[in-house]
Amino acid sequence: MDSPITTSPGPASRYLSRLQHTLAECVQTSEIDNGVALIERAWKDGRQIITLGNGGSSMTALHFITDWNKSVFLSSGIPFRGRTLVDNIGLLMAYGNDISFQDIFIEQLKNILQTGDLVIAISGSGNSENVIRAVEYANAQGAVTLGLCGYQGGRLLRTARHTLWARVDDMQLCEDVHAIFGHIVMQELCARGAAERKTV
Repeated sequence: MDSPITTSPGPASRYLSRLQHTLAECVQTSEIDNGVALIERAWKDGRQIITLGNGGSSMTALHFITDWNKSVFLSSGIPFRGRTLVDNIGLLMAYGNDISFQDIFIEQLKNILQTGDLVIAISGSGNSENVIRAVEYANAQGAVTLGLCGYQGGRLLRTARHTLWARVDDMQLCEDVHAIFGHIVMQELCARGAAERKTV
């Protein structure tokens, strides 16, 4: 067997050490628990759970809905009305070209948002204009808003009614925290839904 090319601590150890520190020191578990409760309430009330974000955060927004729609429903038998504003490239390009990129999310919300729906907006910097416009609109329409942010929180920290803030100046670590939140939501709602199903 060949000897390892690198010696410890290598890149994996360094990154995982920073991630462990982030999870232990830069995230409030109460914010995660509150986010889980918001999503559970919207799900049980039959509301839409709508996600959005740019770049890597758009993939997180899509990942959330992939996991939650499939797994929560299969576990509980209760429909999960999740949808994301990032998956229709034609619609995104149409709004971006015909109106502006800053309005690609708000214009979609104007068509589908109902009072009491939950809008989950993801922005590492917290300052993405199209995200902020969507959250401001959702607030004005009586929706519940949950902002997932990082760094100094940006405008999203001040605009969303509820937040999950990864207090770290590193985009990848912020995205890791947001992805972990999605997995916590999935496992918790699946467990609760399955338990309720057994009692029926």
